[in-house]
Amino acid sequence: MPRSVVIVGGGTAGWMTASYLKAAFADRIEVTLVESARVGTIGVGEATFSTVRHFFDYLGLDEREWMPACQATYKLAIRFEDWRHKGHHFYHPFERQRMVDGFPITDWWLQQGVTDRFDRDCFLIAALCDAKRSPRHHDGRLFEQDFVESGPERVHRTTLSEQDTQFPYAYHFDASLLADYLSGYAVRRGVRHVVDDVLDVSLDERGWIDHVLTREHGELRGDLFVDCTGFRGLLLNKALEEPFQSYQDTLPNDRAVALRVPVDMAAKGIRPCTTASARDAGWIWTIPLFGRIGTGYVYASEYITPEEAERDLRAFVGPAADDLEANHIRMRIGRSRDSWVRNCVAVGLSSGFVEPLESTGIFFIQHGIEQLVKHFPGDDWNPALRDAYNRSIANCMDGVREFLVLHYRGAARTDNQYWRDAKTRPVPDALAERMEAWQTRLPDTETVFPHYHGFEPYSYACMLLGLGGVPLRSSPALALLSDASAHKEFQIVRDQADELVRTLPSQHEYFARLHPASNGPG
Repeated sequence: MPRSVVIVGGGTAGWMTASYLKAAFADRIEVTLVESARVGTIGVGEATFSTVRHFFDYLGLDEREWMPACQATYKLAIRFEDWRHKGHHFYHPFERQRMVDGFPITDWWLQQGVTDRFDRDCFLIAALCDAKRSPRHHDGRLFEQDFVESGPERVHRTTLSEQDTQFPYAYHFDASLLADYLSGYAVRRGVRHVVDDVLDVSLDERGWIDHVLTREHGELRGDLFVDCTGFRGLLLNKALEEPFQSYQDTLPNDRAVALRVPVDMAAKGIRPCTTASARDAGWIWTIPLFGRIGTGYVYASEYITPEEAERDLRAFVGPAADDLEANHIRMRIGRSRDSWVRNCVAVGLSSGFVEPLESTGIFFIQHGIEQLVKHFPGDDWNPALRDAYNRSIANCMDGVREFLVLHYRGAARTDNQYWRDAKTRPVPDALAERMEAWQTRLPDTETVFPHYHGFEPYSYACMLLGLGGVPLRSSPALALLSDASAHKEFQIVRDQADELVRTLPSQHEYFARLHPASNGPG
């Protein structure tokens, strides 16, 4: 059984891995993390989705402590702007659909056509985002009263496999600050932190990694090596020559340019969602932190140059972008064929990346770490554990790929070549068949990607209803049912949303009280 783990690379992936392994195994394994002082964090992974709460829960970290240290805010949804046509927006919320007489409320919305805003008619969170509300009251109570966060019966830590309810929010945070925060957590719990450059990766006669050679600390040896070197894939792809499988044929966005924009949030307010604004060659993210905006243009270099993309981003931001330094990023879209090869496991960008449209970068890290703990090898390094791990990672990334392809194929926008080409690119196996089925019945558990990938059927339904490029019909059975219950439920949604907007504090009000206490972890 591996008793020593060497993590190569810091950043979000490295420190999340180090922290989680220590939380799981404590002193029963030794963990060393080596990172170069000259390699920075890419920093596009500032938005997450709601399953990330299991990571912080597993580590025993209270959000009232770590959030202020990371300039963090709440994220209740993604706001999609201009994907159907310019001037249109809709929300993909962290909120499951209500059921009315055995059918999802969105089915009833298709039949009833209450207003042209399915997200406000069917969900509470759209109204909270429009009003820039916090999901918590000042006393810490969660607005979603049906969700039980903890209690005396809670005696164990949770992971993604225990996600049996939809938690109503995720987080925005500064990825560099989170890495710093977690490094303090990990080092205090015994992780050895080595700041040095890795010069070489040495293999033994079996082709397994024997050690990594560093500039100042010499050879670092371990039983298990974790590759957190980002798109470089220094251990897995370069030293072990594991092939990379590109998703570029279906997801062409391969570049990004990002800005960190200081903003007076007291004056502007903090919208509790990530915004994805469609542009002529991709889309622009807007992520509100406490004190600044993280923004960037994700684009396909086939359609626009880096200089043009930067100009477009600066124009989008306005005068606040003047004199700010832009960070240009080349993205490797796809996944390694296997993320675990011999005694090396890749976590984060070295494992794979499916562009940041649905904030899956941090999710992939969390999923990879959790699966590593669940499949941690014994003395015999049973290959069945490795194979099961690789299937889980591959299925997860392939599922997210399919979900993101739906965004482009399903968008009604066709006003330039980029968006017209989005309708003719190849789609992953089975997606075309699924999309045809969804035209007569909204997605359910039987008709979405069958393996775990973090997204539930309601997410697919929200995208189809919001994007507008796929013709949809409600179930014919609804015409034979009384619509009285549906009308009542739509009114309940409106009344509950109005009450929450009236009683919840704004995001800025909530965090203005929380942020002064910004100390590091214990």
